[in-house]
Amino acid sequence: MSRYPAPEIKDLPDDIRAKVLEVQEKAGFVPNVFLTLARRPAEWRAFFAYHDALMLREDSGLSKGEREMIVTATSAANHCLYCVVAHGAILRIYEKKPLLADQVAVNYRKADISERQRAMLDFAMKVCLHSDAIEETDFAALHTHGFNDEDIWDIAAITAFFGLSNRMASFAGMMPNPEFYAMGRLPKNKS
Repeated sequence: MSRYPAPEIKDLPDDIRAKVLEVQEKAGFVPNVFLTLARRPAEWRAFFAYHDALMLREDSGLSKGEREMIVTATSAANHCLYCVVAHGAILRIYEKKPLLADQVAVNYRKADISERQRAMLDFAMKVCLHSDAIEETDFAALHTHGFNDEDIWDIAAITAFFGLSNRMASFAGMMPNPEFYAMGRLPKNKS
């Protein structure tokens, strides 16, 4: 799972254990990131608080799928296997498009996305790879696609946060759970 041994669920602080069990109940498994980062509880709490503030925000102009597009595209640019696979799975589920995550990860410019989403990913990739080159024309281009300044902040913040996540996952040798690979590719069995 990782270069660093993960704690056992039973040994986690109560608040972290409760969240991990909640995720396990919902997903049917515990994503490796939850246990790998739990070796440092204070950092785990800070990481997931910021993650949730960015990715679960109700008043964002970005859809949940668009947020996952940002994570998938920029994680691919950062060569983060864990985040491409895990967030690609979530992207497939939110967008209900089994091919989309692979397209976005390999070459979002050829993906089955809107011009608005392409502009969003162009900006995210610039933040990811050349944030020092951001200028007013980048904001103007996004404004023409209906993004406001708060949406633009969201794009940049998600990109930056997952830059940290990508580097932690890669350095720690965190591997994606096998369950992620199949998620959202085929319709669920209705039994």
